[in-house]
Amino acid sequence: MTFETSVEKIAESFEHLWPSDFADAWDAPGFAVRHPSNVTKVLLTVDVTATVMVEAKHRGANLIVSHHPFLLKSDINWDAAKGQVIKHAVRDGISLFSAHTNADVVAAGVSDTIAKAIGLSDCEALLATGEGRGHGRVGVLPDPMTLEAFAQLLVGVLPFTARGVAVSGYPETTVSKVALCGGAGDSLISNAFESGADVYLTSDLRHHPTSDAIARPRLSQPFALVDISHWAAESLWLQVAMNQLGELHPEIDFMVSEVVTDPWSFVINRENDEG
Repeated sequence: MTFETSVEKIAESFEHLWPSDFADAWDAPGFAVRHPSNVTKVLLTVDVTATVMVEAKHRGANLIVSHHPFLLKSDINWDAAKGQVIKHAVRDGISLFSAHTNADVVAAGVSDTIAKAIGLSDCEALLATGEGRGHGRVGVLPDPMTLEAFAQLLVGVLPFTARGVAVSGYPETTVSKVALCGGAGDSLISNAFESGADVYLTSDLRHHPTSDAIARPRLSQPFALVDISHWAAESLWLQVAMNQLGELHPEIDFMVSEVVTDPWSFVINRENDEG
């Protein structure tokens, strides 16, 4: 027997979990494609790509829930990749929905999920955006560890990606208080520094903001930065979101995508000649 529910009904659940007015002003979460047909299977992914569309059709999903909005701009080049995905979504009857910054800031959201995955306690928002919500998290590890051991912890928590975990800091520095932000978070480096965190964990760190941050004088121990895959960090949230939606809609089959949408395929480096 196939179970289903209306798009309107599941849209109400999306709004309940990730209120649209929690999104940043520049953001564009919500439906990029909305079919009137009832929802039977839902595929959750960080990004909507052509490969994810093939997966959705193969696995019988008629709704894709992504973290990244498929359309942040109103104009569509129908001959380019995004235009082709929209065409296939319309043709195959697949709705496209995203929960982005509105899913970053809430409890059990993206940053909250990362914090729990690495065992942080006494967490609070790194940048508050409202009562009980905000971007990023800052909390305390169960036991202090070296910066190198913290990086190894992340390798065990995150799915594999070609670029792995990059660290800026002295390996033997003791880490106890951790600040983090899911996604590209270099805009919050100063917030992490001022929070007193020993290390800031985020993605897509650029050269100059990183160099300036680690050179910034501090009375206590130095400040370290850890750069992890944008996709890997945010992919942890998909299982949490799936479980939340599954509790609200047990009649629907929810699935996490098996497609890795991290854009980096492999790395090549020379051997370290030191030591």
